[in-house]
Amino acid sequence: MEYSLPAWVGALAGTIVAVALYLPTIRLIERRMRAQSGAMPLEQREAFEEKLSVVRRLILGVDIAILATLGYWIGKALGAAGAAGISPPLR
Repeated sequence: MEYSLPAWVGALAGTIVAVALYLPTIRLIERRMRAQSGAMPLEQREAFEEKLSVVRRLILGVDIAILATLGYWIGKALGAAGAAGISPPLR
């Protein structure tokens, strides 16, 4: 595996995008889950909050893993194209 600056910058950009997308996504999912749950006794509410916490972590982890990897690949491809003197086609 080759490590290059453009690839790492791409991974960082992907991670930043993942965190930026996480906030609205988790708000939407949390609202939907709370609306479906309705009124609950205290014990069920605690279990629900724990489940919601796990969902938040899973969404963030998957989001970062996918977008950081995608950013890494894009950065690596653009870095290789730049090193070869080829500019990516703009359409």
